Amino acid sequence: MQQSICEATTRTTLRRMGYNSRRPHHVPLISTTNRKKRLQFAQAHQNWTVEDWKNVAWSVESRFLLRHSDGRVRIWHKQNENMHPSCLVTTVQAGGGGVMVWGMFSWHTLGPLVPIGHRLNAMAYLSIVSDHVHPFMTTMYPSSDDYFQQDNAPCHKA
Repeated sequence: MQQSICEATTRTTLRRMGYNSRRPHHVPLISTTNRKKRLQFAQAHQNWTVEDWKNVAWSVESRFLLRHSDGRVRIWHKQNENMHPSCLVTTVQAGGGGVMVWGMFSWHTLGPLVPIGHRLNAMAYLSIVSDHVHPFMTTMYPSSDDYFQQDNAPCHKA
C-alpha cells in the first residue's frame, strides 16, 4: 500500500487508543554500575526500621536558577497578539545566573545550608565536611551511632 497518512489523523487515532502527548520527564542518567550499587544498598537496608533511619544524616547539592531559562513555555494567543506583553517571555544574557548550595538534614533537624561560589571539587567538599558535617554530626549524634549519607558525586570520593 502506498497511502500517505495525515499527521492529524495519526494524533487523533493515538488519542483514541489512550495515548497522550507530553514532554518527557527529565531524570538523572544512572549508569549500570550505579544501578547495581543502588539495588545492593536497597536490599541491604530493606529491613531497617524508622528508628534506624533516624540515625542517618543526608546531604545534597542543588542549583537554583534565578530566572527561568532552561525550559520551553507555551502560550495561547489570538492572531496579531503575538507581541502583546502577556505573550512575551523576557530573557537575559547568560541565562540570568543561579546559585549552587550544599546542605544536609536528618530526621531531627535541618543542617547547614552552604552557598557554593564555584564548582564543588574534592578540596571544597573536604572543607565543607570539616567545617559543617563534623560539627553537625557530633552535635546531633553524640553517641556516634550515626551515618552520613551522600550521593555518588565524584567529589564525594575525596
